[in-house]
Formats: sequence, structure tokens, C-alpha cells
Amino acid sequence: MGGSSAINLLLGMVRVKFVAIIIGTSGVGLLANFNALCNLLGTIFGIGISSSAVREVASANVIKDSDAIGRVVLIMRRMSLIAGIAGLSSVVALSRLLSILTFDTSEYALDIAALGLVILFGNLAGGQMALLQGMRRIGDIARVNVVGGVISTLIAFSFYKILGIRGIIPAMIFVSVSQWLIASYCVRRLSLSVVSLGWLETLAEAKSMLNLGAVFMLSALMGSAVNYFTITLISLKLTLQSVGIYSAAFALSGVFVNFILSSMANDYYPRLSAAVGDNQACNQLINEQTEIGLLIVGPGLLATMVLAPWAIKVFYTSDFHEAVGVMQIFALGCLGRVISWPLGFLMLAMGKSKWLFVSEFAMHLLNAVMLTLGLMNFGLIGVALAFVVLYAIHIPLTWMIARRLSGFKFSFEAKKLISILISMHVLQLGLTFQNESIYAFCFSVAIALAGLIVSIIGLKNRMVFKWPQLMLKKR
Repeated sequence: MGGSSAINLLLGMVRVKFVAIIIGTSGVGLLANFNALCNLLGTIFGIGISSSAVREVASANVIKDSDAIGRVVLIMRRMSLIAGIAGLSSVVALSRLLSILTFDTSEYALDIAALGLVILFGNLAGGQMALLQGMRRIGDIARVNVVGGVISTLIAFSFYKILGIRGIIPAMIFVSVSQWLIASYCVRRLSLSVVSLGWLETLAEAKSMLNLGAVFMLSALMGSAVNYFTITLISLKLTLQSVGIYSAAFALSGVFVNFILSSMANDYYPRLSAAVGDNQACNQLINEQTEIGLLIVGPGLLATMVLAPWAIKVFYTSDFHEAVGVMQIFALGCLGRVISWPLGFLMLAMGKSKWLFVSEFAMHLLNAVMLTLGLMNFGLIGVALAFVVLYAIHIPLTWMIARRLSGFKFSFEAKKLISILISMHVLQLGLTFQNESIYAFCFSVAIALAGLIVSIIGLKNRMVFKWPQLMLKKR
């Protein structure tokens, strides 16, 4: 998964560079608006089916119940299709209203109507990927990611080159279709039990999946809604260029984090779901995931702060220079995300829908308020500061919930790593704003190297020395 994510990371960089050159800051801002709207609508009409299906497939896969897996798959596919068609119809019907809400003009109504196809095929692809993830078909997931990344890059290149800024919507549609086709090909290679189930039975048995999925959907919806709110607010209060600056800073600051966390999630979530019922095993998994995540991501974020000015020029253009300071602050918030991320999955794995909804609602509401105040008072820098404060609150909140659910406690090693890396990142952030000081730059580089050394030693102790013991246990 790490290898496939690395390839996708490189392909994503190529796409971003090409987009920045061809359509500029305004084009990147427009693309961000469409993506934010599409994510919001996709979350609503996805109704959390793929997330709840992963849990149900994983549970059936643990006990090797092929008939149960077959029933879950059939229900999931039918509900994904129904929800996708409903999404397509609704987006077409509401396209003019959505254009006015997003851009304060009906000029983009036709473009938004076409996004309904992205919703439909996104739903279908999400169902197929949920099946692969639930059955822990890591190799197939990696293949889908790599092949999908290559095809997405070629599609984006072709449409932007030929149509320029008007190629955004066609590219999004063709990318969603290609992802569905690739995922479907991998799923067809699986040996699944053929289950006969009427539509009335499907709707009856889908109730539990939809109940849990609704909670997942509401949780994800709040995140998508805040993202859409942020993009729209910046677009209306500032400019489309400002949206492009924000998108560039946010994307680059989190690119390494997303690369690592998305790779881990494909294996971590099913394993944690399978361990539910054994609090000790769950807590051990959370601590292990926290430590490994920090050790891998920490040095990357320190380097991101140091190299931000050059990263913006390499991956975008000099027109995006205002994104540097915003990107450096976002990087500190990303460290908080790595710490709270493994804890948040416990509520998903245990199916604690009320806990998940209340905690997510509180955090997203707080985020919306803080970023509004930050934007009004400090511009884009204020939005980045709100992101940091959000995770400073989110970490203790998720820790308290995990402690209530499973008696979770951070291990000594996890506490030590968290303390060291937070100190390094805060110091690094202060130094990066001393732009004209060569001494500050040298000190920043030294901190990044120190973080790399801590990471190498920590990974070596956790992986190399434990392999012989694991091999003996397997024998």
C-alpha cells in the first residue's frame, strides 16, 4: 500500500503541476470549488454504505462465512446503485441553485449538473473498493490505486491540454468512470457466493447497514460540509485566486500525511474491527499505529516546513508564493491529525454511532466557527491557525472517548514520541518565519535531520528487532 501510494503521490504531483501551469491560480480555485461540492454531494448520496459495508464484510470474512459475505455484497451493490441514481437526479434538478450558492451566479449550472455522473460512478466504485478493503485484498487495492492513478493523470492531461479550464468537468467524469471499471475488474477475480435475494428482502436486510451507514455519512458529511463552507467562504469573501492559494497550501502540507494514513487505513481499520471485544488487543493496535504513524510522518512534516518555499515553486508556480506561510502552519496541524487518527477509528470499529456523531458534530461546528473568525481577522493565515487549534482540541477529546470505550491509555513510548515531535514542530514553525536569517535556516535543517534520526532509530527498534520473534511465533 505504501508503494502504490508513493506512485500515486508522484502522479498527483505531475497532475498538480500541469494544472497549475495550464489553468493558473483561478483554475485551481475553480477545480477546488467543484471538488468540494462533489465531495459534499458524494457524501450525502453515498449514505455511508461503503464504510458500513467494510465493517460487515470484515466481520463475515473473519469467520469465513461465504454466504454472509455474498449477502452483504449484493445488498451493498444494490443500495449503492439506488443511492447513485438518486444523487444524479437530485444534482441535475438542483444544479442552478447549487451554482448560485457556490459561485453567487447560475453560470456554472450545467457544469454542476454534469457532476451528477461523478456521484453515480463514485458510488459504484466505492462499493467495489469497500468489498476489497473488507476482505483485506491489499494487493488488489494497491493495483486499483496505481492503475487508477496512471489513467487519471492521462485523462487530466488530455482534457486540460485540449480544453483548458473547460476540461475540468469532463476530466472529473471520465476519472470516476475509469476508477469504477478498474475496481470492478479486480472484484470480478474474487470467488463470491451467488446469493438469491429479492428487492424487498434487500431493503429489509439493508436496514442495519443503512443505520450504521447513516452515522458514517453524517460524520463524513460534516467534514465535507465544512470543507465546502471553507472553499465557498474564501471564494465569496476573497477571490478564486485565494481559493487556489488555500488549496495549494492545504494539499501540499497534507500530501505526505495522506499518503501514509491512507496506506495504513486499508489494513488498520479491518484489523481493529476484527479485534473488537478484546480491549487489550484494540489498545495495543492503537498505540502501535500511533507510534508508527508518528515515526514515519514526523520527519516528513519537519521537512515540509523547511522546504515549503521550494515545494510551492516546484509543484505549482511562482504565482502561488503566498501559500508558503499558510502551508507551514497547516503542517503543524497535520501532526495533530496523525496523533488523533488511530483513536478515531475505535468508534468506527466498535460501531459506537452516538459517540462518533456527537464528537464529530462538536469538532466540525467548532472548526466552522474558528475558521470563519480566523478568515475575517487574519485572512488565509487565520484559516490555517484554526486548523491547528482544532486538532489541539481534537486529540484530548478522542483520547477521553477511547478511554471510556476500551480503557485506552497511551503507552510510554507513544507519550515520549508525541512530546518530542510536538516540541520539534512548534520550534520549527517559529524558525521558518525567520526568512532572512541563515542561522534560523541552518537550525531548521538541523531539527529536520534530528527528527529523521529519531524516526530511523524508532522504526529500527520496532521492526527489525521484532521480526525474529514474529517468525518464531509463526513457526
